[in-house]
Amino acid sequence: MEEQKIGHIVHFDLTVEDHEGVSEFYKEVIGWEKQGLDMGGYQDYVMKDKEGNFLSGVCKKAGGNANLPPYWLIYVKVEDLDASLAKCEELGGKVIGEKRKYGEETSYCLIQDPAGAYMMLIT
Repeated sequence: MEEQKIGHIVHFDLTVEDHEGVSEFYKEVIGWEKQGLDMGGYQDYVMKDKEGNFLSGVCKKAGGNANLPPYWLIYVKVEDLDASLAKCEELGGKVIGEKRKYGEETSYCLIQDPAGAYMMLIT
């Protein structure tokens, strides 16, 4: 897999209460394939194209995702998450929730820009 560049969209996902029904909706409407992803007690869904390439995720509104808004969130790669979060607040945006870890090296956090739009920043 190609290394993601700073400032590029890494991926996107949706977090909703009815993640099973909504993932089925996108499977039927768009033709995405769906694959369960064990989250320890429930499954999120990885959405793929017909060739099996990862496209997005449809996640359950639970655990660390309980406070995420029900919008398609893009994840944009940043070089220094702490610096980007500080700059966000300095420029009138909001940091929503705490920084979270994915694996050993990846951290991410939800922000809201001054216009109210949401985005995930990820290392």
